Amino acid sequence: MVSQHNTVIIGAGIGGLVSAALLAARGIGVTVVEAGVAPGGKLREIVADGVAIDAGPTVFTLRDVFDEVFERCGSTLDAHLSLRPAAIFTRHAWGADRLDLFADPAESEAAIGAFAGAREAAGYRAFRAEAKHIFETLDRPFLRAPATNPLGLTWRMGWRGFADLTRIRPYETLSRALAGHFQDPRLRQLFGRYATYAGSSPYACPATLMLIAHVEAAGVWLIDGGMHALARALEALAIRNGATFRYGVPVREIMVDRGRAAGVILASGERIPAAAVVCNADPAALAAGAFGDSVRRAVSGVAPERRSLSALVWCARGTADGFPLVRHNVFFSGQSQAEFGALAAGRLADDPSVYVCAQDRGADRSEHASGDAPDGRTPNPERFQIIVNAPPTGDTSPLTQAETDQCTQSMHATLRRAGLTLDLPAQATVLTTPATFATLFPQTGGALYGPASHGWAASFRRPGSRTRIPGLYCAGGSTHPGAGVPMAALSARLAVASLLTDHASMARSHPVAMPGGTSMPSARTAASA
Repeated sequence: MVSQHNTVIIGAGIGGLVSAALLAARGIGVTVVEAGVAPGGKLREIVADGVAIDAGPTVFTLRDVFDEVFERCGSTLDAHLSLRPAAIFTRHAWGADRLDLFADPAESEAAIGAFAGAREAAGYRAFRAEAKHIFETLDRPFLRAPATNPLGLTWRMGWRGFADLTRIRPYETLSRALAGHFQDPRLRQLFGRYATYAGSSPYACPATLMLIAHVEAAGVWLIDGGMHALARALEALAIRNGATFRYGVPVREIMVDRGRAAGVILASGERIPAAAVVCNADPAALAAGAFGDSVRRAVSGVAPERRSLSALVWCARGTADGFPLVRHNVFFSGQSQAEFGALAAGRLADDPSVYVCAQDRGADRSEHASGDAPDGRTPNPERFQIIVNAPPTGDTSPLTQAETDQCTQSMHATLRRAGLTLDLPAQATVLTTPATFATLFPQTGGALYGPASHGWAASFRRPGSRTRIPGLYCAGGSTHPGAGVPMAALSARLAVASLLTDHASMARSHPVAMPGGTSMPSARTAASA
């Protein structure tokens, strides 16, 4: 007989890791099965030239989300990781023009004033205030609450719900809203880039997504050892409380018995029975039958035409010359609308924007841990992650070698316009394409953020924690509340709360004596997970 305290988690991404840690801390027996060889999912690292390089998300925000996770598991984030706040968030470049954004909002406002004039500085002040209002409006009733519909969200907001809902500007695109704050097209392009944090276009996503600007403004943290260290810390936290991790074991099927999830069958044929299953894979894999026909109906709203962006990602060890890089740097396309138009049409942009994470550099006034020359030249090789957005067609229209080579040339051309030359030896470079991502994350086409946030209803179409199959739950950046590392953690908290509440309800309906007199948690305590 399967213990009601036994759960299988498919995938060791952030959603799976946080789910495992929280469930194990509540005394639930947890087995995590992961097809890859290490924890992290998209928060992975790649070895290039013998050195480990972060190959996934590079920005750590909403620290309080993880502080709460570690506290609920009987520890602290600081006990596992060394973090320090970033003073400079990002350095932006349009050819020879440069603009930094800082942790100090007054410093950012002054920089924008010097860059584009007093009127634009005032526009930034108003933009910040609106982004903060939108975030605070949605934080508790939407981001940290189970998935709902517009009517349900309005009800959660209370008597001012409808008025608040209209003020978050769901029916207006981010691009149009930014035009009301900024006249300078460079600033509209800069703040429109926050749409890509959700794998979306500023010309198609709702203005609501400006809340991402507030998330960043609230604090960016640097993790010693890189972002992958966060995955390792969560794994250690879960193991300390009794969770088991098995790597290199793909799941062939989710078992369903009498209408409920009943465990998994591995590719090897091994069966792992369980009272519940948390799926940290993209929900599109469920809908496509990647985990068996019996769970195809578990989710909806994951059609291929709604996919978010993919990317080409170069992880390399090389040298930089001609530009004073900080940790996070963005080099903008000269043709923003054409760039997103090409991506929407399923093509690479001819003139792409480029993100460069110089992972050995700080995000403070010193700019480089070991110092660099005034012209930005570094004497020793350093680690880079370079990203260019790409269409999510890795499964249907993989890029040809010629297209990949042309994108590499276009990437370097964008950097050279700002004076930056990167010397990236071929033997020290690993390139990940949409086709590679499609293999790593099946049924996604390489989409990295789940469904795109296009249109006012997109956020309500994301799969929630509960599925149509009792005992099967979803967690991760492709589910509610959205894409990104902290959102994936929030989705895991919601999945765990749903699982514990459902188990408590079952225990009341069908009392089961557990060994040692252990009883299932009540609905009240489950809701606090």
